[in-house]
Amino acid sequence: MKTYAINKRAHYDYEILEKLEGGLVLAGHEAKSIKTGLISLKGAFVTIRDNQAYLTNASIPAYQPKNTPESYDPERSRKVLIHKSQLKSLIGKISRKGLTLVPIKVYSNRGLIKLEFGIGKGKKKFDKREDIKKRETKVSIERALKNKY
Repeated sequence: MKTYAINKRAHYDYEILEKLEGGLVLAGHEAKSIKTGLISLKGAFVTIRDNQAYLTNASIPAYQPKNTPESYDPERSRKVLIHKSQLKSLIGKISRKGLTLVPIKVYSNRGLIKLEFGIGKGKKKFDKREDIKKRETKVSIERALKNKY
């Protein structure tokens, strides 16, 4: 399993309640572009329209800019393939206020490009501060233990 992109802001901005995975429907040149590491999940999110899940605002630039079609849009919505039962449960969970679908990472599994996304609840500013304090105390404890031995 090789990871191509990680959304670093996902765990900082959202409390991830549940994680799911789905396949991405891509064009051939998009798959090649992702496999070379040219994908950005910054500002991306998953939407549900017409009983289908779509990855929106993820940027996949052209693999070979001179050979791509002129109508190619690197920011277009891409379909996420998930089971119908998962989709129905997602629709029910997302209907609650304050929950959203956040892409976490893009990786390959047996040659197929997969998207891991989660049901996230937005963090408030004080929650983020608490996380930063916890991280800093953890680092200082590890430093003290390292220096002790």
